Amino acid sequence: MMKRLLICLVALMLAGPVFAQNGPLRLTITDGVIEPITFAAPSFQAETPEAIQVASEMSRLVVQDLAGTGLFREVPASAFISQISSFAQPVAFADWRAINAQALVVGAVNVQGDSMTVKFRVYDVFSGQELGTGLQFAGTATGWRRMGHKVADAVYGRITGEGGYFDSRVVFVAESGPKDNRQKRLAIMDFDGANVQFLTDSSTIVLAPRFSPSGDRVLYTSFESGFPRINVLNVANVGRQQLQTAAGEMAFSPRFSRDGRQVIYSLSNGGNTDIYRTDLSTGQHVRLTSAPSIETAPSLSPDGSQIVFESDRSGAQQIYIMSANGGEARRISSGDGRYGSPVWSPRGDLVAFTKQNAGRFHIGVMRIDGSEERLLTSSFLDEGPTWSPNGRVIMFTRETQGAGGTSSVYSVDISGRNLKAVPLQGGASDPSWGPLQP
Repeated sequence: MMKRLLICLVALMLAGPVFAQNGPLRLTITDGVIEPITFAAPSFQAETPEAIQVASEMSRLVVQDLAGTGLFREVPASAFISQISSFAQPVAFADWRAINAQALVVGAVNVQGDSMTVKFRVYDVFSGQELGTGLQFAGTATGWRRMGHKVADAVYGRITGEGGYFDSRVVFVAESGPKDNRQKRLAIMDFDGANVQFLTDSSTIVLAPRFSPSGDRVLYTSFESGFPRINVLNVANVGRQQLQTAAGEMAFSPRFSRDGRQVIYSLSNGGNTDIYRTDLSTGQHVRLTSAPSIETAPSLSPDGSQIVFESDRSGAQQIYIMSANGGEARRISSGDGRYGSPVWSPRGDLVAFTKQNAGRFHIGVMRIDGSEERLLTSSFLDEGPTWSPNGRVIMFTRETQGAGGTSSVYSVDISGRNLKAVPLQGGASDPSWGPLQP
């Protein structure tokens, strides 16, 4: 039954290979309205008295992660016929089938002092079989949220056949104060808006933070010198390095190379803006474009061989792709309006972008040849897309209209479904989604 439902789900998608196999199916979600998979997740068993509270909180976090994707729907505990009283007890599959639970997640938590372990299993209820084999994670009791996200990632992977994104972090610009005197500082959060930590103060304007591929460093643009300069910040110790530029030059829109050793960015000198690459260890600069137009917002392909960027060389902002070493570029955007802030998907098949047309802003995606453009959102101001580690979800900034307008971080999946705000205190903008944590 589980496989039959998943096959129906895939039939509603636009593209992507689908393989039936002994285990979860591998899905590529691109479009279509689907019926969520129903799952039950009884409260995890506490194997020690110290684990009672955290077991309950962790199981609720797993439910929130899965249900928050829009791909899963929880069967409430009030509908349960069977109760799970021991991690080792046999599963009464008929009872779970009777309440239409297609998947079942069971777990147990053990806390001794500050040490904690969690073990869990995932079952296909209608076939009466376990999906994969049980897993166990170990850590500290204070890190229970991370372990809960790891459990959710594993469950998600067992059912969908693709990597999750729950145990990841997002760096962003935290905003406060009125619109005409906005205070900005760098901050970092869990993907769901929890555990916010500030990385800089609000003494200077900061813009466009970007995570390194390994998640240990952040690039951002600072105006502390009066000109935009690119800084590299170590997330663990908040140590900082600045890219050296000549007097009067302005550097902005940085991104790391895939190996984290280089930075691609825009440099403005004498009214001309081009794309450059700098080696972080040697400081050597390489100019990648040379045109009288504005070339900015570069983003590397997952294999590091190509760069997508925005340029007004045609008279208006459009999206182009060129070799990572520079050279001739080809335009891929072709619709009405202006296109900017392109970002290559981690899967390599799509480019996300911001589009302005007819007085509205949109977040959209297109194939790397410019085909199959899809607009996912529409508002007064949506901008700055960033991809989840698995390439399924996009975060972006949404700003409301008027003198009292505020900025918030939103997310939407690549079919345009499940649009929602990330719950944060105060304003927020410029999100950059980091990789799964090790």
